[in-house]
Amino acid sequence: MYYDNETLIYFNGQFVKAKEASTDLYGQSLHYGYSVFEGIKSYKTEQGTKIFKAKEHYDRLKRSAELMHIPFEYTTQKLTDLTYELLELNNFSDAYIRPLVFCSPNMSLSKSKESSLTLLAWEWSNGYLANKMRIMTSSFQRPNPKAFLVEAKVGGHYVNSILACQEAKDKGYDEALVLDEKGNVAESSGANVFYEKDGVLFTPSKGNILPGITRETVFEIGKELQIPVKESFFKPEEMRGADAAFFCGTAAEIVALDSLDDVPFTKDWKDTASNKIQQAYQKLVRV
Repeated sequence: MYYDNETLIYFNGQFVKAKEASTDLYGQSLHYGYSVFEGIKSYKTEQGTKIFKAKEHYDRLKRSAELMHIPFEYTTQKLTDLTYELLELNNFSDAYIRPLVFCSPNMSLSKSKESSLTLLAWEWSNGYLANKMRIMTSSFQRPNPKAFLVEAKVGGHYVNSILACQEAKDKGYDEALVLDEKGNVAESSGANVFYEKDGVLFTPSKGNILPGITRETVFEIGKELQIPVKESFFKPEEMRGADAAFFCGTAAEIVALDSLDDVPFTKDWKDTASNKIQQAYQKLVRV
């Protein structure tokens, strides 16, 4: 699904075939989830293959490593150059890119003294999620920000995401809406969330969420289109039955929601400000 016999990856300083790469089974990242990563998309444009917001993603990767005390010396420019080389070697244009910084063998609960980098990519021409998703409020909460550094994109954090997403699927829904420890809406299992009411978009404030790069892009598009976008803390009751809602993220892009806890969003999607955001985003990534 992700690679074949000819797929190349960047691994520990060189480009190698994905099937030939290996890692140490005593690695701290494997045992404890002590790793940081990014999800990045590239697109085919009239000017050639373009990585969308490469600088923002790699700046965040470096910041995540710093927050987690993982040594990581690559510059953002070097990471960007390596990624374009990886895409060219594999002849990828529309692709998903996964940089992963993982740690050396260490069975103790102390910071790593060294790290390794791998860059993976695979072809991906469609969004991660389908429009008009049925979502449910999860029984799982986002981790307490006093227990985790929620602004870092850390491998181990995503066990929470798997639990929330699978619970929703097991109950016949497409995805989960996850709350924080105070019962406020936080995000989905792997994307940020917005809802629309009377032409205004609302999204959870920072503090209990991973503030995504696509989320920030929605703010930028809203300003350009003169669509008000507001950050606030709100309960799922305020979101249920709103005019419209969507998830957003690098993989998801902008994906419309159909209902929350079986309560439909009320406006026809094509008549919403959210739809305008979605259409503008699709144009932006291919400029």
